[in-house]
Amino acid sequence: MVEPTRNRFAGLARAAAVVVVVAGTIALSACAGAGKPTPTATHASTTAPSTAPSAAPTPTPTPSDPPTPVTLTCDQIVTADQIYAYNPNFGADPGYAPASGSLEATIAGYKGVACGWLNQTSNDVIEIAVAKPPASELDGLKNTAVTNSQPVPTYGVPPQVEGYFAMRGAKGEVQIFTGTYWVVANSPAFQEPGDAAPLMQNVLDNLPKQ
Repeated sequence: MVEPTRNRFAGLARAAAVVVVVAGTIALSACAGAGKPTPTATHASTTAPSTAPSAAPTPTPTPSDPPTPVTLTCDQIVTADQIYAYNPNFGADPGYAPASGSLEATIAGYKGVACGWLNQTSNDVIEIAVAKPPASELDGLKNTAVTNSQPVPTYGVPPQVEGYFAMRGAKGEVQIFTGTYWVVANSPAFQEPGDAAPLMQNVLDNLPKQ
């Protein structure tokens, strides 16, 4: 019975050899797999490029020389007696304020004074405003008046007094430049240059001499 035993051991030896070979193959495969790094998936960026901030608005340059404040009161620009002599129906308008965007509002912005007188019968208002604008802007204001109005020599003798008149809708508008002063007046009562002349003479007489 020696032959079957020898054959069994020979079979076992062959099986063991197969196991060893298979195990070695698995081990080699494992080592080979470990040697290659697993590729990492890359993702393309979906973030939109940032928008560059818009340029800041350019500030409007301001004149280097400031306006000179006008410290006169409305009663000093045109006295109660003077407004009464012009038309006794007019009296001080306690609720007066210059309209936004008007020349009177511009004068108030120049640290000037703007005044209103109300007709108790018709409710018409006479507006008179006085300022001493920055010297650097005075010529520009005069040029605008020349372009948009008619010269009126009866308000005063040029070049000491430069007067202008224009109709703006239903209102007559007066502009006078004398020295460093800029005077503006408007009212439905001013239908022609001569209608405003007495009051404009009062204003010019009441301004402090320069």
